[in-house]
Amino acid sequence: MAKKSWLLKWPALRQLANGDLAGLGDTAMSERTHSLKPRTSTADKIVGSVCPYCGVGCGQKVYVKDGKIMDIEGDYDSPISEGCLCPKGSATMQLVTGTHRGMNVLYRRPYGKRWEKIPLKQAMDMVADRVKQTRDETWEDQHEQGHPLRRTLGIAHLGGATLDNEENYLIKKLFTALGVIQVENQARI
Repeated sequence: MAKKSWLLKWPALRQLANGDLAGLGDTAMSERTHSLKPRTSTADKIVGSVCPYCGVGCGQKVYVKDGKIMDIEGDYDSPISEGCLCPKGSATMQLVTGTHRGMNVLYRRPYGKRWEKIPLKQAMDMVADRVKQTRDETWEDQHEQGHPLRRTLGIAHLGGATLDNEENYLIKKLFTALGVIQVENQARI
């Protein structure tokens, strides 16, 4: 009897003894395989997202633990991709967490020959200052005949194909509030 229990530790012998020749049942399992669980099962939360690479808009699930991304997979609830991702979409985790990812903004001064690293906050402040300055310098409050215009032709926006409807809506609201009337999207060009 002891010899029989020792032999049944081998999955192939268990399959034969239990008549599970295809090895699809519990007879093919070991204690280790019973203890395995998905690497995403310890996530604190799952956030829905959209793949950033092309205009298809494949759904993604972002698994977060302790405020850090631990995995990104295809979203089976997405009517677009039904859980499938292309090779680039499958590598999104590397885009977000890779050690090769640039964490600084590169800036080249006017007529400069070299790029310099500057903090993101400084770059954002520079962009905001330039948008305000351009808007102030090119603002048209009214037509020469007195018709109200309240616009600027000094700023335009061209959106990318990976933006979803909600992002495009918010961008349009922002630029309209700034008086920008030249707002377009790459997907329509």
